[in-house]
Amino acid sequence: MTMTATIDAATALEIYRTMARIAATDQRIQQGLAAGDLQFQYYPCGGQEAIPAAIAPLLTREDKAVITYRCIHDIVAKGAPIREIIAEMYGRETGMSKGKGGPMHLSDPDSGLMVTTGIVGAGAPIAAGIALGEQLKGSGNVVTCSFGDGAANIGAVHEALNLAALWQLPIVFVCQNNLYAEYTSFAASTRSPTIAGRAEGYGMAGERVDGTDPFAVHAAAARAIARARGGEGPTLLECVAHRLQGHSFGSEEVHMDAAALAAARSANPVKMFRQRLIDDALTEAAALDAIDAAVTAEIDDAQAFADASQSPPASELYVDVFASADDLPDAEPRFIAAAPIPDSDGRRITFGQAVNEALDMALAADARVILLGEDIEDPAGGIVKATAGLSTRHGRDRVRGTPISEQAIVGAAIGASLAGFRPVAEIMIVDFAMVCMDQIANHAAKLRYMSGGRTSVPITLRMLTAGNVGSFGAQHSQSLEAWFAHIPGLKIVAPSNPVDAKGMLLSCIDDPDPCIFLEAMRCYFSPGLVPAGDYRVPLGKAAVARPGRDLTIVAWSWAVQEALAAADLLAVDGVEAEVIDLRSIVPLDMATVLESVGRTGRALIVHAAVEFGGFGAELAARIQEAAWGRLKAPVARLGARYTPIPFAQNLEAMHFPGAEGIAAKARAVMADR
Repeated sequence: MTMTATIDAATALEIYRTMARIAATDQRIQQGLAAGDLQFQYYPCGGQEAIPAAIAPLLTREDKAVITYRCIHDIVAKGAPIREIIAEMYGRETGMSKGKGGPMHLSDPDSGLMVTTGIVGAGAPIAAGIALGEQLKGSGNVVTCSFGDGAANIGAVHEALNLAALWQLPIVFVCQNNLYAEYTSFAASTRSPTIAGRAEGYGMAGERVDGTDPFAVHAAAARAIARARGGEGPTLLECVAHRLQGHSFGSEEVHMDAAALAAARSANPVKMFRQRLIDDALTEAAALDAIDAAVTAEIDDAQAFADASQSPPASELYVDVFASADDLPDAEPRFIAAAPIPDSDGRRITFGQAVNEALDMALAADARVILLGEDIEDPAGGIVKATAGLSTRHGRDRVRGTPISEQAIVGAAIGASLAGFRPVAEIMIVDFAMVCMDQIANHAAKLRYMSGGRTSVPITLRMLTAGNVGSFGAQHSQSLEAWFAHIPGLKIVAPSNPVDAKGMLLSCIDDPDPCIFLEAMRCYFSPGLVPAGDYRVPLGKAAVARPGRDLTIVAWSWAVQEALAAADLLAVDGVEAEVIDLRSIVPLDMATVLESVGRTGRALIVHAAVEFGGFGAELAARIQEAAWGRLKAPVARLGARYTPIPFAQNLEAMHFPGAEGIAAKARAVMADR
């Protein structure tokens, strides 16, 4: 079969030009590393140049791409500016991500390059989410998701492939099989003879091609992209191309088959394709020489641009963690005005009904809002009926039930947000966040920063906390806000009552940053006065749940109920305790806390999470530092005991802080009065 069967001369030259640009960029980076001008872990793309170069002519700038850390070939092929690529390698402010992303985290939304991830396989769920967004918009755009053969054995890839096939998403999964998963050969990684053969199990098309042959890759990709654009769903395209070097720059090659490596190097895809163009009379050597010279000039220009650019200024360090630096925990404490809340007119609904109402209003008001999660569609309507009726009113495209695939759920939410939506994803129980923590911590939290502010992830992750209600035991009852608070880029909200639940959920959905919305099952069926209309409770604004003058008790989520009950007990003793409902962990309203403690001189922090290492320790440290001269007693804490949460209700009651225990701790703080 000759190349001219499906690739015309103009396309063939375009592919060669891209391959030459890839190889030159890759070599320039390696030269910088060898000279000591650059210092980072780098994963060369030698041997794989033909794969993205042959796919590129089939895509537009509106088509989106998600790629992995062995990425320079994919980045160049998608059309990202070489100047910005090289500047980013040098950590310059003119780099693609302002020097904040580096070689494993490049983003260029202008060319459709949405995410480069340094986590093996993690891009697949995000790519599926972008494809969902394009499908919902009816844009006709497709998404390509590149990953290596090693990633094919990662759970996130399995979840993404299944989700994409289930929803018939417009996506092409490109497995660039370079025959080694880091230092482990393909044969030692799987019993599957091919990766593409797995496609049948997902109910999608699959094809395996020689990844060093641009002709073969182009033809197979054309079929896959046509299926995606035509609404025929995803394709798993496996492109086999032997790696021409070890896992990373400078790494050893003793684990590689020496004969196979030598053969692959002798058949260098760039050189082979160059000769093939001449042999098939598609061009002349002089034309290719001109391309090579132009590529060299482009790389030299990019190098000069990087050399002349500056490192990011110190002021850039805190930029792009959130949309606003005012939301950083390290920001100067400031008072935020409380937004007016309409009169409830005596209307009482439960916490769960308030959540449902907020979701309903958000769906009705903004077509960009979509819901994702397990069992959220009618007739189930969620395990605690938080989404009951919503799929009936707003349709199953927007209130979308998912498989039990938490990585895919969160990744799809991230991807859909990158496509312009405002997803609300439900992780049924907060404990289950552990199985998708990579998507939450490494992607949702960091994409804005790693992209230099070029992308944002306006998602809301709803999670139930089921502690202290009996019967759930150690794996369904935890409070993990301290985990989340330790991850820059996440906002964490934990309301204690229905009126805050509705107003803060609406604020989270409107927020430009990823928000974790913690819903306490202990509060879920408790009624409260809630206005029927639209209103917002601002993030980062604590509430004085009960005024007092002798002691400040700070709590959040269901612990506020126990704190208020403890305040009633203390009142019998003549102690007037002020109860602060923190409501928002990040952003953190230290101004309200410090104002209260400054008046009372005493502070007790109460939370449902394990006391050891809990968020209360952070609050206590901040109060000690800022209010030391006004404190009448050391800051005290009361949290859950250092045990897994027991099943037996008498032991569970001992594990969690209750009103009696809080009152006893408060009396100890007041002992010197």
